[in-house]
Amino acid sequence: MKNKKFASFLAAAAALVLLAMPAFAADEQTELPAAKAAEVQQEQTAAPAESEPQLTYVALGDSITSGVGLADMKYNIAQIGYDLRPNFEGYSSQCYTALVGKGLGLDRQHAINLGLPSLMSPDMVDMVQSSAMPKMNQASGSYYVYPEYQEYLRKADIISIQIGSNDALVPCIVGLGEATNWKSEQLAGLMVSGALRDFNFQKLGLFLEALNRMTLTFDESRATNRLLFRGMDEICDQAYTNVTNSLPQIVASIRALNPDAKIVLLGYTNPVPLLPAWNRYFSKLNRFAKDLAAQEGLIYVDIPRTQTAADGHPTVKGHKYIAQQILNAIQ
Repeated sequence: MKNKKFASFLAAAAALVLLAMPAFAADEQTELPAAKAAEVQQEQTAAPAESEPQLTYVALGDSITSGVGLADMKYNIAQIGYDLRPNFEGYSSQCYTALVGKGLGLDRQHAINLGLPSLMSPDMVDMVQSSAMPKMNQASGSYYVYPEYQEYLRKADIISIQIGSNDALVPCIVGLGEATNWKSEQLAGLMVSGALRDFNFQKLGLFLEALNRMTLTFDESRATNRLLFRGMDEICDQAYTNVTNSLPQIVASIRALNPDAKIVLLGYTNPVPLLPAWNRYFSKLNRFAKDLAAQEGLIYVDIPRTQTAADGHPTVKGHKYIAQQILNAIQ
């Protein structure tokens, strides 16, 4: 990792997510057998048999869209953070962008994955309006500048939007790091290695062992408890304000670039349902997104049963479910 805070961010994410372990299900392998993977790759890259011009589908979002956790996600280490440009057209064959593209008969030049890990809703406003974040998001450690971002949007026939989870997750994780004086950094190795993704009781033991090594002081424990039982309500309330202010701007900015594109607004799934603050947050966001779609003539796609792994990202089955929900809505 590039810096200690971002490593701690990832580690603490495991701590928050695993508070709600019973809600997760990750009962399949994320890697396909080599022969099957090659077959899927060939199907995805092959041009459709029809001679008719292809539609262009562009998926906007954060790490959920980009395919974090899937075996063949593409990215490069950048001077600051990560370069996701290789993933725009070289994305995982298991992510929902690939599956929607396949369902529509699109090649990889007409099904584009613009998912950017750690992106928050104000960041997406910047990306849609100027193809760049004006400065690094210090809380999430993300910084993206892609001149082609707007060009993809201008050429799109269908654009899906998935954003808002990080608006609550990032400040919660940073808050946990601050409450523990960044002792949560000890969990970074587990999170970064991906060892917690496919959860089982052995990995629970590893997690609990790393958690015990934090040895929090009385003040640190008190600050952590306050965050978990009161602070998250405040964070989620502010996150709701941020997302509900940003989503209309995102839609308006897309329409300014491409007034003819069909816009699909994805709903939300809650990866930590045992935390009441998060239940309220995602329930309110789903109602807002549905109402916004009705007011603005968007296609709202509900995804409440998305299966997630122990890191909070969709499993292979989760991506299949999201893709099918999108295809059902637009076809």
